[in-house]
Amino acid sequence: MAYDNLRLEKGMYRQEGMTFTQVLESMDPSENYRGTALENTDAFQRQLKRFGIKVKGAGSSTVEKFFRTMDSAVLFPEYIARAVRQGMEENDILPAITATTTVIDAMDYRSIYAESDEDGFGMKAVAEGAQIPATHIRTREHLINLTKRGRMLVCSYEAVRFQKLDLFSVMLRQIGSYIQKMVLADAIDVLVNGDGNGNAAQVYQVGTDPISGQAGALGYDQLVEFWGQFDPYTMNGLVCSPAMMTKLLKVPELQNPLTGLNFQGTGEVGTPLGAKLHRTGCVADDLIIGLDSRYALELVRAGDVLVEYDKLIDRQLERAAITAVSGFGKICDGAVKLLQV
Repeated sequence: MAYDNLRLEKGMYRQEGMTFTQVLESMDPSENYRGTALENTDAFQRQLKRFGIKVKGAGSSTVEKFFRTMDSAVLFPEYIARAVRQGMEENDILPAITATTTVIDAMDYRSIYAESDEDGFGMKAVAEGAQIPATHIRTREHLINLTKRGRMLVCSYEAVRFQKLDLFSVMLRQIGSYIQKMVLADAIDVLVNGDGNGNAAQVYQVGTDPISGQAGALGYDQLVEFWGQFDPYTMNGLVCSPAMMTKLLKVPELQNPLTGLNFQGTGEVGTPLGAKLHRTGCVADDLIIGLDSRYALELVRAGDVLVEYDKLIDRQLERAAITAVSGFGKICDGAVKLLQV
């Protein structure tokens, strides 16, 4: 079949606007395998099959199998990128707090925002002959700050050549998890402090109007009052630290039998406010971030996970940087609010 005869080379990683897998797909389209045993594979997976490389499960191959031929060595950087990407996606809360993702091929990006006439976004009737209120779409004054996050993979070929790929993938997924935590910290910083366009989140303090209670104490009344500040948005997400989640779990209204069963069975916490609760150490212990995830945050990525393919192919590991470039922008300022406990 076609995948058995492809000539693989390092230049496949350098084609502008295309990933390595996309280049492979252009040479060996997956649609050609409909109705065959390889129907559910992509072009990269078919190349692994071509060289007899099994990356997971019982009988997984060793690292050295990638380097038995020059063609199979070309597959190694993509294998690393996929394992790292898998680690980034495990337990990742970004999809739950991000409204949209924009992928760009540059290091500069300027987002947009909506600004209404003085009547606001209210649904007011328009009298005959009167001017219809307008919503203006404008670009932000400042660029979105894109940050490179990554880790240096350092190891000798001799140290890992006989290691099973199943175990080696665990190490790579750990790298991906670490990178994703740094990316999430960037997201939290933008939610709290804004993206440099004067759009830091509004802060409400317990014990200060319109939030009742005493500073340092958190009850159901304060959560409801915080929820009430979101109109016309809907508070459908709460992000807090593990310590703050502990306080929330002690709120009596969150201790009903259904909530307890759900938490004990799945580890997921529901709230009477209908908001999904997310835990991360990136948030201060005395802070709760409330947001309408449909309108709050834009994730900007400059390409995919990047791996120094030259070093991995020619030098068989040693040192290779694994990086991801991303940034965040606020979409609708009022869709994010903070509760200081």
